[in-house]
Amino acid sequence: MPTIRKYTLPEIDQTAQWLLDELKNRKVIALHGTMGAGKTTLISAVCSLLKVEDVVSSPTFSVINEYRYNENGITKRLYHIDLYRLKDEEEAIRTGVEDCLYSGDYCFVEWPERAEALFPDDTTTLYLRVEGDTERSLEIA
Repeated sequence: MPTIRKYTLPEIDQTAQWLLDELKNRKVIALHGTMGAGKTTLISAVCSLLKVEDVVSSPTFSVINEYRYNENGITKRLYHIDLYRLKDEEEAIRTGVEDCLYSGDYCFVEWPERAEALFPDDTTTLYLRVEGDTERSLEIA
């Protein structure tokens, strides 16, 4: 059964914390949503909660951004992947996406439908939707 949370931009940090709590130990997250639905904004909020020190930005042109954060004295990685510009799964493989997906690190992937067959079976699917002028909904399917 899907879990849905509605939020506004001022509530993004609480929503990111809720998401991390809901994910438990699941690390690969496929984010579906239209342009402007808030995918990158949500990932930035997650990075902020994890205390990522790097500048978080959309990887639209680089495809993969790698961020580092510290968890209990151990340096960990988070991959922010944007498949929007890729044509197919073969291009995703050549770009190194598959390596990230199976790394055991967090992987937040925008536009996952470009390479769905590459994703692990335990991928968490999120749907972000614009709900009116100021509200968004986040569904964990």
